[in-house]
Amino acid sequence: MVIIKALNGKNPKIGENCFLAENATIIGDVTMGNDCSVWYSAVIRGDVHYIKIGNNTNIQDCAVIHATFQKSPTNIGSNVTIAHGAIVHGCTVQDNVMIGMNAVVLDDAVVESNSIIAAGSVVTKGTRVEGGSVYAGIPAKKVKSISQDLLEGEINRIAGAYGKYAGWYKE
Repeated sequence: MVIIKALNGKNPKIGENCFLAENATIIGDVTMGNDCSVWYSAVIRGDVHYIKIGNNTNIQDCAVIHATFQKSPTNIGSNVTIAHGAIVHGCTVQDNVMIGMNAVVLDDAVVESNSIIAAGSVVTKGTRVEGGSVYAGIPAKKVKSISQDLLEGEINRIAGAYGKYAGWYKE
C-alpha cells in the first residue's frame, strides 16, 4: 500500500486523477498537481523542505525526489518525466522536461523548459540548463539543441504515454 505520511505537521497534497504505485512513498511537505503518476519504489520526501510538482508529471520506478534542509526546495513543473532511478534534489525543473534514467540533478540547479537531461548525466550544483537543449555527461554539458521532432517524439510522447500506462493500473 502506498505510503502517504504526514511529518512535522505537513501533509502531502495529491491532485486529482493521480496514480500512486502500491510501494511508492510520499512524505511531508509535498504538493502534487493533477494527472501525475508515482511509480514503484519511488520516494518523494518533503521532510526538510517543500517539494512542489505540477500537472501530468511522472516519477518513475526508484526515482528519489528530495531537498536540502531550510535551503533548497524542489520545484518540478508540468509535463515532466523523471525516469527510472533518477535523483532530483533541491533544484528547479521547469515544464516539458525529461530527466533520463539514473540522471542526477543537484541543489540549486535550474533545468529550463523543453530540455532533456540524458541518462546517467549529473547536473551539478547551481548549473543552469538552457531551455530547448540536451545536456549529457558528468558534469552535464550542452550537447545539442532540441528539434521539434525531439520535443514531440521524446518529451511529449513519454509524458503522454505514462498517463496511458497509469490508466492500465486504475482499471
